Amino acid sequence: MLQVIKGEEMGALMRRGLALWGIGLVFLASSLFAQEGPTAQVKASINKVLDILKDPALKKPEREEERRKLLRSVIFPRFDFREMAQRSLGLHWRDRTPQERDEFVNLFADLLEGFYRKRIETYSDEEILYTGEQLEDKFAVVSTKIISRKENLDVPVEYKVILRDGQWKVYDVVIEGVSLVSNYRSQFNRIIRTSSYVELVRKMKVKHEAEELSTVPATKK
Repeated sequence: MLQVIKGEEMGALMRRGLALWGIGLVFLASSLFAQEGPTAQVKASINKVLDILKDPALKKPEREEERRKLLRSVIFPRFDFREMAQRSLGLHWRDRTPQERDEFVNLFADLLEGFYRKRIETYSDEEILYTGEQLEDKFAVVSTKIISRKENLDVPVEYKVILRDGQWKVYDVVIEGVSLVSNYRSQFNRIIRTSSYVELVRKMKVKHEAEELSTVPATKK
């Protein structure tokens, strides 16, 4: 089964920062301020997502599905899933047909959604600090820190973004030096080399189905 973070050396990161990583992902989500720089767009995104997470009415169990749909509608436009999927598949991307590429992008988006959707529920008023911005042509890196006083954590998170039609879209997230895309690429490459691309697709579908079953609202069970 696919894991977002894998490897013994990643154990401490999983314990200390995995939930914050998921939170960090959802902070890149708004179509506001399209003509402003990457950091300005990130800040605008945070406000929009936090409004949803903090809304008392949306915290009610019967409105759980509605809240998830709202978050999805805000978050998905901010990510360049095709860019992320291509980078994550690496050299194996060129061997895929156009149809296979489209299918893989959709599966990758579903996989990433399942990852962050479970983590955003852990949000508990963490503070986001913006520590820097690197800009080069159509690429940028927005550096932040997620401060959790409750857990006594100070987690650096970098958002790699690319400019697409006036929008800074996320194509990678790096937490404490660990790249989400690189981590996926390592896993995908291992599965393809030890088995096949078909097996990778099967595992991704199984993972997504498991995530869907685990997040069915209680009122609909």
